[in-house]
Amino acid sequence: MIEPKFQLTKEVTESSNILFLKGDLDLSQAADMRSAIDPLVAEAGKKLVLNLRDLSYIDSTGIGVIVSILKARDALKAPFQVEAIPAKIQRLFDITGLSPFLTA
Repeated sequence: MIEPKFQLTKEVTESSNILFLKGDLDLSQAADMRSAIDPLVAEAGKKLVLNLRDLSYIDSTGIGVIVSILKARDALKAPFQVEAIPAKIQRLFDITGLSPFLTA
């Protein structure tokens, strides 16, 4: 069986929604990710966490999805955090100037 190119797993706790991203987040996967997480983005009463430990690749479209989450959560004054960022993806976040905005 072929493993999907991208997987999103949710863990819901009393105070947080944690999303574990695995594989490649690119143009072909961005719309699916956005539709899967939109309901969680709107839950302002819970912290939203993206765990990128198993994310192997992200392109500009994937970064755009994270930026849109960041903007939506900021508008709601809701906590948002990105954790366990692999070094090569952290470098992209540093280059694009996103890093300071990804912790709550």
